[in-house]
Amino acid sequence: MSLNPTSGYVAAASHDASQLPIFDVQKVQLRFDIAADFVAAQVANNVLILALSTGRILRFDLDNAEDIDDIDLPKRPAEIGVIRRLFLDPSASHLLISTTLGENFYLHTQSRQPKALGGLKGVQIESIAWSPSQPTASTREILVGAADGSVYETYIEPTTEFYRRQEKYVKNVYNPQDGAVVGIYADVLSSRPDTRRVLIATAHKLVHFSGKTGSAGNGGSGSIYSKLFDSETPAVHEVERTGATSASSLVVSPDAPNSLASSLDTQSAERVYAWLSSQGIFNGRLITTAADPAVLGRQLFRESKLLAQSALPPVQTSGGRSRTQQPPISSVLLTQFHILALIEGRITAVNRLDDSVVYNQQVLEAGQSTLGLFTDQQKNTYWLFTSNEIFEVVVTDETRDVWRILLKQGQYEAAQQYAKTAEQRDTVASMTGDHLVSQGKFMEAAAVLGKSTKPFEDVALNFIDHGEQDALRKYLLVKLSMLPKKAIMQRMMVASWLVELFMAKLNQLDDTISTKAELTADGQPSINAADMQKQLPVIRKEYQDFVSKYKSDLDRKTAYEIVSSHGREEELLFYANVVDDYNYVISYWVQRERWTEAMAVLKRQTNPEMFYTYSTVLMAHVAVDLTEVLMRQSQLNVKKLIPALLNYNRVVGSSVSLGQNQAIRYLLYCINHAHATESAVHNTLISLYASHPTTDEAALLGYLETQAQAHEQHYDADFALRLCIAHKRVQSAVHVYVTMHQYAAAVDLALKHDDHIDLAAEVADRPGNDDALRKKLWLKVAKKVIHREKGIRAAIDFLKRCELLRIEDLIPFFPDFIVIDDFKEEICAALEEYSRQIEGLKTEMDESASTAQHIKADIQALDQRYAIVEPGERCWKCRLPLLMRQFFVFPCQHAFHADCLGEMVMGVLGAGRVGRVRELQREIGRGVALGKRREGMVRELDGLVAGACVLCSEMGVRMVDEPFISATDNRQEWTV
Repeated sequence: MSLNPTSGYVAAASHDASQLPIFDVQKVQLRFDIAADFVAAQVANNVLILALSTGRILRFDLDNAEDIDDIDLPKRPAEIGVIRRLFLDPSASHLLISTTLGENFYLHTQSRQPKALGGLKGVQIESIAWSPSQPTASTREILVGAADGSVYETYIEPTTEFYRRQEKYVKNVYNPQDGAVVGIYADVLSSRPDTRRVLIATAHKLVHFSGKTGSAGNGGSGSIYSKLFDSETPAVHEVERTGATSASSLVVSPDAPNSLASSLDTQSAERVYAWLSSQGIFNGRLITTAADPAVLGRQLFRESKLLAQSALPPVQTSGGRSRTQQPPISSVLLTQFHILALIEGRITAVNRLDDSVVYNQQVLEAGQSTLGLFTDQQKNTYWLFTSNEIFEVVVTDETRDVWRILLKQGQYEAAQQYAKTAEQRDTVASMTGDHLVSQGKFMEAAAVLGKSTKPFEDVALNFIDHGEQDALRKYLLVKLSMLPKKAIMQRMMVASWLVELFMAKLNQLDDTISTKAELTADGQPSINAADMQKQLPVIRKEYQDFVSKYKSDLDRKTAYEIVSSHGREEELLFYANVVDDYNYVISYWVQRERWTEAMAVLKRQTNPEMFYTYSTVLMAHVAVDLTEVLMRQSQLNVKKLIPALLNYNRVVGSSVSLGQNQAIRYLLYCINHAHATESAVHNTLISLYASHPTTDEAALLGYLETQAQAHEQHYDADFALRLCIAHKRVQSAVHVYVTMHQYAAAVDLALKHDDHIDLAAEVADRPGNDDALRKKLWLKVAKKVIHREKGIRAAIDFLKRCELLRIEDLIPFFPDFIVIDDFKEEICAALEEYSRQIEGLKTEMDESASTAQHIKADIQALDQRYAIVEPGERCWKCRLPLLMRQFFVFPCQHAFHADCLGEMVMGVLGAGRVGRVRELQREIGRGVALGKRREGMVRELDGLVAGACVLCSEMGVRMVDEPFISATDNRQEWTV
């Protein structure tokens, strides 16, 4: 057997939901292999329970239509009666079965064997109030409404022990004494978690209890509701008793769908109840918040309303005419916003917000019996059961018109929650805004109208006419947030207007604070200055948040003009900082000569252009701070800062020493730490050193010497020389001359100043090994010293520092009339030195003559040199007898045939000499050259081939890497 429900949701998905009716009743196709009628039914959490007249219970899983349990009661219907009612908790975990003979059974979702409830034996159960916690292991504390008007509390915990009862206890906790308890409901109040509410319904009375219950931590060992019923006074709603009998029940709306619950506030998400009585359907919200739980029931009944049966559409007769007497409502259920009533097979759906009928359709045939309407509380599905048919009431877009109804009723916030489309939200926003304006709630209206499409100019003028600048500002803020990014001009205009409004508001607050109070027309203070003082930082914060968020929508020039025109310095600078226009900020402080503030901004910058732009003016006023900042910037081009450094040096002049000069300090940092090599940087440092008024040139000379020691010269020597000479930096100029190797010019410059003769002497020694130049330089020094010194003895002592000078070199510089006694010793020493030199020369001449005689004798002996060749001597290369053909014999006694020697030499000589040998051999072999030319060529060839022994000379060294055994040799001869 199987169950195939035809889902209305699937059908609705393929159509436009706005064109479909909200409700539609669809018959579920049944294929059961049984021959019994349904006597009771329940549905919860997509689980369907059907009770058959034979006592069988069918349990379906609607998620899987083939999943079915077939369960039998422990006894036959003849013994225990026919099943009359089923009670299934919202989680589909617990099922209570009640029969016509007062037998009650319990079935857990994981069990297939119903267990009898002995404690409830004989009780005709009419209703169940499940525990709000909805557990799965046990029922916890539940309330049972009986046909005799009693209310019992029980705690059912499933067990497999045969003799153990399923219920831990059963206690009669209340008796309304008004007939059968047709409905009962319990929940936890959200405002007071330690309190509960119980709603009990009979045919004529609706009773509301709220208050604290007993302790729930005793594990089901005792009643918790007894305290509530004993100590609390209920609120009662009673209807007039009539003689006619009619159906009565209490139903509660299902759980809100997840998509809806997340978007609703607490009040909108509250459940709704409906009590069916003889007068109609009494319904309202199950409010959970109240200052005093004791008055919660009275408030609930006061806010509820009655949907009279007469307000429903009349039932038509078979002839199409309305019946004179309206039949009673047999069953009722609640959806999220509608009441569904079953009247003689006709289902009528009424919107409970405005009592409008949205659905009225005959579903069953006349006289066909029904089990009633049922709701799946968790899955939001709705069902109609008859004795042999199942119908699903399909809901399609139930909330589509809710926003419109709430809007008509003035529930603007709730209407906004249910508005889905942009048009709906816009309509709600417009009407809500107009309503708030009419009530004088301009700020709230601004927030709402900003999200609507109501004409911008109408809204803005309305606020302006009412003098509501604050509301106008808020409206523009909301409107700006709603404008699309592509609406560039509109966003820029609105943003600029907002800047104007913010400035006006801030000025107003400042003016009010300064005058202590704002006076009304009659001269009385209307607004306390302290309140204004509190508003000022709030408005300023709003402005800062605004420009931070919408800085891209503001035109800089326009914003600057607006804020500047109001004289708002703090706001002006805040905007400039937000848009990263630090150039404007620094310029602002510089123009006002606020150097500390300007430096505070510059310290946070990394853009080199900022430093290039403002270094000149800042260097002149805060040189120390600026230099500290500059030395932390590694990406600066020092050459672009040179004008600022020179200007600083011009301004401070001689007022600061070289050690305190910040321009020199920065340049030294760049050279020594940043390793700057640009000549402009080094030349600038030299210029600052040379131009300083101090006479001490130690710093300049130290820099030049450091450059020389590092074997680097990044400065322009000619430029440095001109500056040193122009500013009379003699030592430095001399040093530059020396580095240029212009020793003569260096000595001449030093000798121009009598106090630098020692310096000239030092330079004269610089040429080192060039004795001629040293002597020339020392003669210049000698001339100056001799003319300057008053005593010849002192001049002679000074000039002894150079060993190259002789007394005869100095005599031309002495005065014409001088006593020889002053330098007699020097003359005698010189004559003795000359005598020694003459004797040495004589000895060298004698040795040279002897050497010449030996050489002449050796030359004469060459004519008698010869070598003896034995008859059997062989060539050292081919090992053939040497006398077979022309041969060469060397003094080392090595002998070779001429051709063998030529072959060996050709393998060792260079390519050029090999080519020349071959050329000479060709010329001699052809016999072209004759006479002396031929003899010369033969001598040249012999010189090339036989100039040295190929085995003993340098050619033998070149052959050291050749193997002993060549490829042509017989290797067997070398075998050991």
